[in-house]
Amino acid sequence: MAKKLTLVKAERGKAAVKKHARSVSYHDELIVSLKDHEHAAAYLNAALEESLKGDTESQQLLLLALKNVAEAQGNISSLARRANIRRESIYRMLSDDGNPYLQSFTSLVHAMGFNIRLY
Repeated sequence: MAKKLTLVKAERGKAAVKKHARSVSYHDELIVSLKDHEHAAAYLNAALEESLKGDTESQQLLLLALKNVAEAQGNISSLARRANIRRESIYRMLSDDGNPYLQSFTSLVHAMGFNIRLY
């Protein structure tokens, strides 16, 4: 990735080069935005809608969305206590190979402060 350069006026009329900070990663920005409850709800709703296609990739997208919201909420241990699920089970459930039971899934969603509704 090339660095952006800007010319700025320096002392004695000479130009100096000022370096801009590199851009922030998409994941970092996403996690910050998911701290907002309404944004997180919209994000999870979009992932849930996509997962209804039924293919493996779209269903894994829902687990990734849950993982991102869990990360944005901070501490997995406190989330595990609220969901009444062992911390290790949450990590396993949200892993790339995760396949949570419906009860675990709904407990985790409720512990994050969300509800699941069918329209």
